[in-house]
Amino acid sequence: MTDPIRGLILCVCLMWTDGVCVFKVDCFCVCVLKVDWLTEKMREANFTVSSMHGDMPQKERESIMKEFRSGASRVLISTDVWARGLDVPQVSLIINYDLPNNRELYIHRIGRSGRYGRKGVAINFVKNDDIRILRDIEQYYSTQIDEMPMNVADLI
Repeated sequence: MTDPIRGLILCVCLMWTDGVCVFKVDCFCVCVLKVDWLTEKMREANFTVSSMHGDMPQKERESIMKEFRSGASRVLISTDVWARGLDVPQVSLIINYDLPNNRELYIHRIGRSGRYGRKGVAINFVKNDDIRILRDIEQYYSTQIDEMPMNVADLI
């Protein structure tokens, strides 16, 4: 199991209480193949997750969103197909498994959490190749994105 997979599993485990995920989590990947691969890995680790990407028929995407909204699935692994315009108020955690290719998509992704006055957290998995993108996001939005603290559950 790769370190990013372990990191994702750790983040998702922190959201579980007595076998039930207490928050909704959206994990963004940059491509369809990564979504499918990560979904398979999470299911192999016995997590109930849904996945969605633009290569799926619209009816299937609508069905998956209905499951996610209702709470039948509390973890959604997706491409940027839903980074804009769809509201699921209970999403508390965004995981950028891959950083997006541009800063506008980053804002749309993290904007999926903490809606309607709720608290939200975004966690970025950053590879060496991503540092330039991360610094660009920080500079453009005049912010600092800190390293994840050990007590991430306290952030939510």
